[in-house]
Amino acid sequence: MAGHFQAASDGGAAIALDEVEISILRSLAVQLLELIGPGPVQEEGADPLAAMLADGPTSPPSDPALARLFPDAYGDPARPRDREAQAAAAEFRRYTENDLRTRKREDALAVVRTLDDLLSSDPGGGVLVLDAERSRQWLGTLNDLRLTIGTRLEVTDDESDELYRLPDTDPRKPMVLAYLWLGGLQETLIGTMT
Repeated sequence: MAGHFQAASDGGAAIALDEVEISILRSLAVQLLELIGPGPVQEEGADPLAAMLADGPTSPPSDPALARLFPDAYGDPARPRDREAQAAAAEFRRYTENDLRTRKREDALAVVRTLDDLLSSDPGGGVLVLDAERSRQWLGTLNDLRLTIGTRLEVTDDESDELYRLPDTDPRKPMVLAYLWLGGLQETLIGTMT
């Protein structure tokens, strides 16, 4: 089980993690939370229905990693868009981005909490067992972490083999190793869920 997820008896997944792996995963999830940002502040006594229906942003984030996490829904990113596609993308973003940010935030927070629970029960690490819902949250966060790190590393499909051959002196090496490790975790978690 070391290093990869295996199916758990209840339809979830299990993985053995040591304290270093827990620390790395937790740190990355916290950084993802910081990147996504806090949720909207709800004033005391405010109407919860109005907060749910609040409009979101209409333009994509300027940070490339956030733009990758919250892409436009219409148009080809490789080609200039016409006004109609821009208007449709803005309208779609206006009604969906807040909810998407909330879900990504909740998923990353669930990862942090499960890792904290594991550390509190066994400070040296141990076997983390996830139910089906937690497995889904973990999968979403692993995917978001890979997208973010891949964007920061400017990874393209064409150069993925080059990542394996980076010299140890390359300053990108630690992030590349994290990117590849997260990919292995994501792949084995998907395997337990299918």
